[in-house]
Amino acid sequence: MKKILCLFTFVGLSLQAQTNVPSKDVSTTNYKVSEDNVKNTLSYLTSDELEGRDSGSKGIEKASIYLENLLKENGIKPYFKTYRDTLSNYNKTSYNVVGYIEGTDSKLKNEFVIIGAHYDHIGKIAAVNGDDIGNGANDNASGTTAVTEVAKYFAKYKNNKRSVIFVFFSAEEKGLLGSKHLAAKLKEQKMDLYFMFNFEMIGVPMKDRGMDFYLTGFGKTNMAAKINEYAGEKLVGYLPIETKYMLFRASDNYPFFTEFEVPAQTVSTFDFENFDFYHQPDDEFELMDTKHMAQVISKTIPVLEKMINAPKKEIKLNEK
Repeated sequence: MKKILCLFTFVGLSLQAQTNVPSKDVSTTNYKVSEDNVKNTLSYLTSDELEGRDSGSKGIEKASIYLENLLKENGIKPYFKTYRDTLSNYNKTSYNVVGYIEGTDSKLKNEFVIIGAHYDHIGKIAAVNGDDIGNGANDNASGTTAVTEVAKYFAKYKNNKRSVIFVFFSAEEKGLLGSKHLAAKLKEQKMDLYFMFNFEMIGVPMKDRGMDFYLTGFGKTNMAAKINEYAGEKLVGYLPIETKYMLFRASDNYPFFTEFEVPAQTVSTFDFENFDFYHQPDDEFELMDTKHMAQVISKTIPVLEKMINAPKKEIKLNEK
């Protein structure tokens, strides 16, 4: 996640959760994400071999090849000529990795949904106990892993009426540069974007919040209400700290919100109390709760399916 001022001075602030949950339209999808698959992807992305996945580095190049191969192996085509979308706004050669599954409905396939997460992190940093690699397990190999599992599901079942673009963003840690570049590029191409859904720091569960994720920009759209309606439970909710510290603007959803003026939001489980190693070498694979990750991704997939396949654009901006 983009650097947040005085990050750990906020522990102890009230984070009371608030959620409205309609009960209809419960999904009957029985698909379960494999925890072993989560472990395999997450362990590679967080390995020392990748040296913290700094944008423009040899380490992130290895990560991009891994993600390209994953898309290719699952029959997901590149959206552009190749999977690599070269950033136009960064001084080192860096790539978003972009895959695409065309919609199955003759009309709705002309509308697009973007599902994304940033795969970059901060590379080599000041050593702690001899460790100088910021492996970025929670931030944001966890979100990247979630996108790979969602992509594999839709590639397998091909049941998306709208077209879906899966994006692994680079240079988020440099100021959302990957998403700013791509949002502007797709806007120039006049893409009909329905919504953008972003995963950020989901590796450790929240405790006693009465929900699985919080949603940034909670009051800006009706996305939370629709997600919970589709899930039939409190899948997402609101944390006051999200508004206070403007987390809505701190991840890759935000450039799509500003460029397209459509719902574009992030789900996260990092609540400032459940993880102490933001931008530190101890943000390691071993601290991630992969069972939790598999469970929440499994819950999210049928919800995304309903969002993507709604007969009309049900998720909308709230009136100002």
